[in-house]
Amino acid sequence: MKLSKKNLSDRLDHVYDVIIVGGGAGGLSAAIYLQRYRLSCLVIEKGRGRSFWMQDLRNYLGLPPHTHGRTLLQQGQQHLQQLNGDYLLGYVENVVDEGDTFAVRVKVGKQDSTYPVFRSKYLIAASGIIDNLPQLENMQNVFDYAGYNLHVCMICDGYEMADRRCGLFVGSNGAINTAFVLNWFTPYITVFTHGLFEVSDEMRQKLKEHGYPLVETPIKQFIGHDHEMTGVELMDGTSIPLETGLISMGSHYFNEYLKDLPLEWNGQNLVTDPMCRTSHPRVFALGDLKVGINQISIAVADGTLAATQIWRDIRRASPPRIWEENLQSESALIG
Repeated sequence: MKLSKKNLSDRLDHVYDVIIVGGGAGGLSAAIYLQRYRLSCLVIEKGRGRSFWMQDLRNYLGLPPHTHGRTLLQQGQQHLQQLNGDYLLGYVENVVDEGDTFAVRVKVGKQDSTYPVFRSKYLIAASGIIDNLPQLENMQNVFDYAGYNLHVCMICDGYEMADRRCGLFVGSNGAINTAFVLNWFTPYITVFTHGLFEVSDEMRQKLKEHGYPLVETPIKQFIGHDHEMTGVELMDGTSIPLETGLISMGSHYFNEYLKDLPLEWNGQNLVTDPMCRTSHPRVFALGDLKVGINQISIAVADGTLAATQIWRDIRRASPPRIWEENLQSESALIG
């Protein structure tokens, strides 16, 4: 059921088997498997996550290459609702471990907000990350190209940049090292710092040795048409032609609601076992939030693993189901 302010009260007294924070590919995969395992779950999605902005899923098995990320998510939501799973648009503010259950406080609605608290036996953190983009005066100019030929993931889209003139947009000295991996796909790399930091002498020399131009003047705007970025215009009026781009400016992790739980972290990522269980036995983490590679395909698999392990836990702790009529008939015959 799709929940909203109008019907929230129908679920406030219900204890879910699992609450999933994040309705991306990983969260929806977990939810679909949980419902198929005959467990109850609630997906809480803040909206417009990383996969929503993917314009073409060119590396996902079985999908046409021009499938939008939002299309994948819409189909997942429909599948979940067909299985009677619950889905809510809201922002999880905090999670409290009450012992046998988790209390999950959610902000619902940007105006006249309500703050319901839902409860569950298990929690799956699938809230993901969002990539930092170059901050321009007109951000719509960035959104016009991000997710098209202005990429944020080299592992996903390195092939799309093969042997093309590529702008690498970075936010730190360390991020410039991306150039020396990106050159597997293309050697035609120009590094842009947007004037955000001072490049070290050692890094300047390394770029020079590889023949990669370094541009430190801030960017005024991206140039292009019909969602195809063809270059950048700098604040000094200079234009630099490009055929593609990769943004490597870090990410924001949506993990603040977990900070009061006793979990093992590796930086901003949660440490998990092979079934995606964290150091807390009833908290699981998927996709971008856990240590590992950021890929939709991996997040989907993580969702399957976490759901399966939770089902195993609950099944093993539950009494076996018996065919009572047969047992009663056999008892009567013996009697």
